[in-house]
Amino acid sequence: MSFNPLKGIRVLDLTSVVVGPVCTWRLGQYGAEVIKVESPEGDLMRGLGGQSPTGQHSGTYLHLNRGKRNICLDLKKQKARDVLDRLITSADVIVANMRPQALEKLGIDSKSIRNRYPEKIYCLITGYGTDGPYAGQPTYDSVIQGATGMAGLFLRRDGVPNYVPMLICDHVAGEIAAGSILAALVERKVSGNGCSIEVPMFETMAAFVLQEHLAQQSFDPPLGPPGDLRLLSPHNRPVKTSDGWISFTVNTDVQVRAFLTVSGRTEFLEDDRFNSVAARAKNVKEWFEIRGKPLTDKSTDEWLELFQNADIAAQPCHTLETLQHDRHLKAVELIRHEQHPTEGKTAAIRSSIRVDDAYLNLRESTQPKGWETKELLKEIGFKEDEVEAMLATGIAVSARH
Repeated sequence: MSFNPLKGIRVLDLTSVVVGPVCTWRLGQYGAEVIKVESPEGDLMRGLGGQSPTGQHSGTYLHLNRGKRNICLDLKKQKARDVLDRLITSADVIVANMRPQALEKLGIDSKSIRNRYPEKIYCLITGYGTDGPYAGQPTYDSVIQGATGMAGLFLRRDGVPNYVPMLICDHVAGEIAAGSILAALVERKVSGNGCSIEVPMFETMAAFVLQEHLAQQSFDPPLGPPGDLRLLSPHNRPVKTSDGWISFTVNTDVQVRAFLTVSGRTEFLEDDRFNSVAARAKNVKEWFEIRGKPLTDKSTDEWLELFQNADIAAQPCHTLETLQHDRHLKAVELIRHEQHPTEGKTAAIRSSIRVDDAYLNLRESTQPKGWETKELLKEIGFKEDEVEAMLATGIAVSARH
């Protein structure tokens, strides 16, 4: 569709792995021109996210780098930094997720760039910010999950700490960074001024955990220990059916009565421990034991029909094998297939955002490393012989000869 509010905005993508590419991918979805600068070694996620036909585009890399123009530069060489400076000059937004020390060494940190170009918007996505005792330390998603108490939620519930088996911190922080850049672009349109943005993963995800689980300790004096006991109940998980698992939630009094009736537990309908929101909150341990008991006398489909007829929120508990075949996702064509220039037939996951009854543009396939190196060098003013000299000396790398 033609919803491109960021058309004409150039984003210089100095990011790698997941958190930064999530941010710039989202900006590309809104129509920004995204130029991804990649080193000759390549983004770690090209190989880290699983196998691919050529070894250059893991599934994760393929899905997070759509719609980006790729230029490959060896920033260890001074001439490559001159190229990068021209790219910075041409950009509206610079996004980086390298460690602050590395950015300062290359002279592409926020302070250095905005002293020269105060109109630029510079977004740094860090592990721990730049002003606390953890500043500058290396990190990855799993480390942030541990540091923020996310892994500790499993310890509280199951007796053993664990990680959410997806890069949830990277995705959340990346999306928040994209939102902050959109706000900065709105402000610049009004005031003409750029700004420096910093999105620290640790504080961002710690705030998420505490917003839900500071709970009784949100008050002074505390009313009890931290933790939302509903979410921390060992019974707050998918329920076994005769042929699989089902996920459902009942919160309101109407939903609870419907659930107790449909599941044949009518003896609890007038139980003073469970007949109101306040009563269930007070007796949350006992309530979740009842709610979480297996439903093995019927199949998942049978329970889904009963629950949905009773207006109870319920869906099958999918596996990685079954999710892509979900009838709703197939009907709305979340996953399509296309011909990639080097990988052959690949899956393409469209945007989930719909505007004026149409989903956002899928954008172009993810590019091989250095796919548009030559084109971009020429666009920013280098002559043909200069381009060829940079390629010959390894200052720049092109995927197409």
